[in-house]
Amino acid sequence: MNVFVVGVGLIGGSFAKDIRRLRPHTTLFGIDVNEDHLDQALELGLIDKKAGYDRLGEADMVIVTIPVDVMVEQLPKILDLVNDDCLVFDGGSTKSLICKVVENHGKRRNFLAAHPIAGTEFSGPSAAIENLYEGKTNIICEVEKTAFKLQERALELFREMGMRIRYMNPKAHDKHIAYVSHLSHISSFMLGKTVIDKEKNERDIFDMAGSGFESTVRLAKSSPAMWTPIFRHNKENVVETLEEYIQNLQEFMELLKNDDYEGIYKEMNDTNKIREILNGIPLNNKQ
Repeated sequence: MNVFVVGVGLIGGSFAKDIRRLRPHTTLFGIDVNEDHLDQALELGLIDKKAGYDRLGEADMVIVTIPVDVMVEQLPKILDLVNDDCLVFDGGSTKSLICKVVENHGKRRNFLAAHPIAGTEFSGPSAAIENLYEGKTNIICEVEKTAFKLQERALELFREMGMRIRYMNPKAHDKHIAYVSHLSHISSFMLGKTVIDKEKNERDIFDMAGSGFESTVRLAKSSPAMWTPIFRHNKENVVETLEEYIQNLQEFMELLKNDDYEGIYKEMNDTNKIREILNGIPLNNKQ
């Protein structure tokens, strides 16, 4: 099989690592606008060869893992160039606009809209992790619009990687992911900003930062180049979640101002129930 990875970073590189391990006879091609990333991917053994769009006609499978704003521009072009038996799937964190931009494409049947809920705060080829997707949930949208034999080809690979599959429509995906992923990234970025603005002496931050702060602010190290387009694409849902989050923060502040510690205790105790929800989420699920 010829597998082309468009965007050889954390997500695409991790797919490449697992395909290399699971299907050693596969030839892996890398396409990336960043030449340094391609060089690194070659040195790390993530890919066998560099390539360009002119070779996409040779592909049996194309994995598109680029920022979502670039995705909506490039995905139709990629579909234009692949052969009729080629599977194309993505790993984008938003789904509505991506699905919409190809809804009338002549090769829509070749495309599977996917979002593996996995990752770390790091980026680039060196961030790729073997077994990143094991035990993780992979959201698939509009599966009925993908040719059955290509669905099966994708699902077989996902099963080999150990992913759990969930089916969801694009609008529901974008609404739910705003709460469980996009909001947590905004919270992390803004907590980091608040502390940096207040504590100008970075040594003090370093000395006093415990594991709680470190784990809470970890996502603030994520790539702005990736996350800014995600927030733009999912603006409506993100704004809605932010309004609810800000309302909860304001209510907590009022409880504190009014010395209502019984109310604070109740709020925190009620929220402890989140543990029951999170019990099914692997500890290394970082995204």
